[in-house]
Amino acid sequence: MATIELTKDNFEQVVNDNDMVVIDFWAPWCAPCRVFAPTFEAESGLHDDVVFGKVNTEEQQELAAAFNIRSIPTLMFFRERVILYAEAGAVPPAMLAEVVKQAKKVDMAEVHREIAGQQSGESGDA
Repeated sequence: MATIELTKDNFEQVVNDNDMVVIDFWAPWCAPCRVFAPTFEAESGLHDDVVFGKVNTEEQQELAAAFNIRSIPTLMFFRERVILYAEAGAVPPAMLAEVVKQAKKVDMAEVHREIAGQQSGESGDA
């Protein structure tokens, strides 16, 4: 599957409508971003069950700010609308493949239970 361009107009829909979404926050002037782009594109072709999206931080400054992007490239993996992984810097192909592999193995029922427990604890503290 080819990568898709994510904007403030389609970001929420893409993340909400797909079980797994890997996002590359990048900019055209960023040399490491340009080096990482073929790795990201190649990995996207290996996973029909994962959406690979790119956010151009120059054009989508609101999105970059919303996710507190301070360094690019930054890679994020969403699964069921939960960020499982976020890392700044261009990752080598083997590491990107491992991130995807490990994210697919995560027990999301357990993750959602932990989040619910944290949220109920936070509301009880207020």
